[in-house]
Amino acid sequence: MKLQIFSYKLQFIKPATTSRGSLDFHQVYYIQISDGVNVGIGEAAPLKGLSTDYNTIKEGLKILEEHYNDGVPILDIPLDDFPSVKFAFETALNDYNNSGKHIIYDTPFTSSNKPIETNGLVWMGDSKTMLDEALKKIEEGFTTIKFKVGSLDFDEECRMIEQLRKYYNSWKITIRLDANGAFAHTDALEKLRELKRFDIHSIEQPIKAGRWDLMEELVSKTPIDIALDEELIGIHVYNSGELMLKKIKQHYIILKPTLLGGFANSDQWIKLAEKYCKGWWATSALESNIGLNAIAQWASKYKNPMPQGLGTGLLYTNNLLSPLQLQDGYLLYNTSRKWADLETLEAIEKEA
Repeated sequence: MKLQIFSYKLQFIKPATTSRGSLDFHQVYYIQISDGVNVGIGEAAPLKGLSTDYNTIKEGLKILEEHYNDGVPILDIPLDDFPSVKFAFETALNDYNNSGKHIIYDTPFTSSNKPIETNGLVWMGDSKTMLDEALKKIEEGFTTIKFKVGSLDFDEECRMIEQLRKYYNSWKITIRLDANGAFAHTDALEKLRELKRFDIHSIEQPIKAGRWDLMEELVSKTPIDIALDEELIGIHVYNSGELMLKKIKQHYIILKPTLLGGFANSDQWIKLAEKYCKGWWATSALESNIGLNAIAQWASKYKNPMPQGLGTGLLYTNNLLSPLQLQDGYLLYNTSRKWADLETLEAIEKEA
């Protein structure tokens, strides 16, 4: 078997904005394993300012390519410092071992077209644009809306959420918030108390990651459930994961396999979540359909009833063709739609 790497630049339909900044494109890399008949494909999609291997991705890809093609045993390839590469490699291997048909895990999601409920993601913008986008998502069938918050004036964000609540109460629409660490620890609790009146389900990462004592204190006093997201990135789940969750006592954790080093690590986080949290859900990290498909199939193994964060497939102008389809607030695997073929990946490499 031979391993090859292809690069591709995904173009956002409109800039993807969070409190960390704005993205116009997303550089990703496809790892392909082939024996001339079966082909397995995985995606490494590190995010600037978030992925621990964003600046070292090419080094990690080179290590993987050289070690694998030189016959080094898979478990001996040193990828712990390159979580997105590890995720891509694990995906490609699973795909190859399942005959190269983009079946990473054989679950009802693909075999029986059982859909996965997902939240409707509203990116940062001016308050009117965000409200209009939320209402559009609801019209499309989403019953859980997730707002990226923290870049606008806080009072303006509250007024925007209040407007949505005038149209839809919490029995009809669930609201999740994601602050991406934007709140200062000095006034985070005050803001959470203000947000409580809008019946918020949860807020992801209200303050910056890495300050466990401050997060523990916030969790102990918060009127809104807190979910850890960036807090998990860069943490060795087997060495420090349990220590962190046991200390902070968070309500939920958010799992992004691209940023956490693949599915085996994410499986371990779930074991810890079952012990120390109310629950968990998975979200994509702005991968193309290759990575999104893998995450969706993995998440579907667990039959988690909570809405997942898997609605990012329509963010790009040039995403790869796939059977993935958003419909009525659910992610479907529509077997009547085909995957991009090998020739497409070869064309991608020539363009890069």
